[in-house]
Amino acid sequence: QVRLEESGGGVVQTGGSLRLSCVASGRTFGGYNAGWFRQAPGEAREFVASIDRSGGSTTYADSVRGRFTISRDNATNTMYLQMNNLRPEDTAVYYCGVPSRWSRTIPTTSSSVDSWGQGTQVSVSS
Repeated sequence: QVRLEESGGGVVQTGGSLRLSCVASGRTFGGYNAGWFRQAPGEAREFVASIDRSGGSTTYADSVRGRFTISRDNATNTMYLQMNNLRPEDTAVYYCGVPSRWSRTIPTTSSSVDSWGQGTQVSVSS
């Protein structure tokens, strides 16, 4: 089973940037489509961005398109989320998640994810 670990969260001011990382272990990361999700206090977990196994196809939530960039490096089993022009409404715990190995599913809903990381906190101050 794949294990996922996020890092890179922190506290930034409005307009600032952060880069999140998700490192996979236990299985070759190249076998998984993958995605980033986030959850604010009292809210449901929501989709942020996803990427296919090859890294050639990406999908974004409307709220982050043009500000966030998802990417991956299968050689190092790592997925990234570059977040620019951050806003207070981006404050949340950010999670990486994958569906089952070799699944055709591109994770854009929480129900499509089989394995989650523990999350990393992102806080944007106004």
